Amino acid sequence: MKVKVPKTLLTEHVALLERVIPTRSSNPLFTYLGLALTPDALVLFGTNGEVDLEVRLELPTEGEGRFLVPAQPFFQLVKSLPGDQVELDFGAELSLSSGSFSTRLSLAPDEGYPELFFPSLEGPAEPYPLQTLLPVEELLKALSHVRYAASNEEYRAIFRGVQLEFSEGGLRSVASDGYRLALYRLAKPQPFAKKVVVPARSVDEMVRVLKGMGEGEVALALGPGVLGLATSGSQGAAATGKGQLRMAVRLMEGEFPDYERVIPKEFPLKAAFDVEAFREALRRVSVLSDRQNHRVDLLFEEGRVLLSAEGDYGKGQEEIPVRLEGLPLAVAYNARYLLEALSPLSGQAVLLLSGPTSPSLVRPGEASSFTAGEAAEGYQAVVVPLRV
Repeated sequence: MKVKVPKTLLTEHVALLERVIPTRSSNPLFTYLGLALTPDALVLFGTNGEVDLEVRLELPTEGEGRFLVPAQPFFQLVKSLPGDQVELDFGAELSLSSGSFSTRLSLAPDEGYPELFFPSLEGPAEPYPLQTLLPVEELLKALSHVRYAASNEEYRAIFRGVQLEFSEGGLRSVASDGYRLALYRLAKPQPFAKKVVVPARSVDEMVRVLKGMGEGEVALALGPGVLGLATSGSQGAAATGKGQLRMAVRLMEGEFPDYERVIPKEFPLKAAFDVEAFREALRRVSVLSDRQNHRVDLLFEEGRVLLSAEGDYGKGQEEIPVRLEGLPLAVAYNARYLLEALSPLSGQAVLLLSGPTSPSLVRPGEASSFTAGEAAEGYQAVVVPLRV
């Protein structure tokens, strides 16, 4: 049972599995990489108990079989192989050769290896009755733009995930740690209504996989307690030299509290500015902020905002131009929170202030987007000011 794989192709897809498969686990089989030969493909798969990942590389093969190889030695060897081609020969052991290098790796029996819950997009929908197709780029934004707001605190259980909301109105992603809130809305009607929460660490793996997919569409499928993700069709994958990917992540139980009530609706002051200039000024001034709360004060006056901070290292301030609508206002933020809220944005942005201690809203756009209510589509974030 043999297969030859271009080293660049194997290295690219091994990198995806390397982050998923743990180096240590209470279940030793989780530390193994799965390799399967079919009549027309080499399939690589692995799991950490929370995320399952499978990559199918369409290649001519000899024989059929399913094998488990110690993941970490395999990963390290593949990345350092000297040749352009890698030959894998399966028997009692795995014979791996490339260029002038060759070795043998022990194989483990796959009895007891956990069942992986990949969605099948070609056969019956069960056990994934709810399925939808989404543009890769938009799903990537929906996940990556809000991920920063998820909590890292163990006691904030449900806030350690990203909520995905499917409805006739579209897809919305939400993350919050109780102090700030990030949302992304894709106005594409969905074929079902459902809310699920994906663990933030699993979102990180989904983002890495989506970044490697390029353009096109990705299929999402929901089953009991599981979200599946797959590239739609192996023919397109083969034509682009990319492997066909399938992924399954375990979902968290529960849903977010009613976060809608913290989104402000009225704004006595609205400020539009160049994101890069504002972000760089905020970053510079925040170097001198208090190390406990990272406080930066913002004084909005006609045509400008004055940023200032004071801490153990001294005082700093900087003034940049803004376009204002409303009365002058002083407000203070945790600079780190405000920088993270601005991180997905470029070009022009709008800061909508509901008061010196009430939540503020960050949106992309220019002064013409001074409107209340939810943005029709795209990203927005809620940041709560520090008490002055």
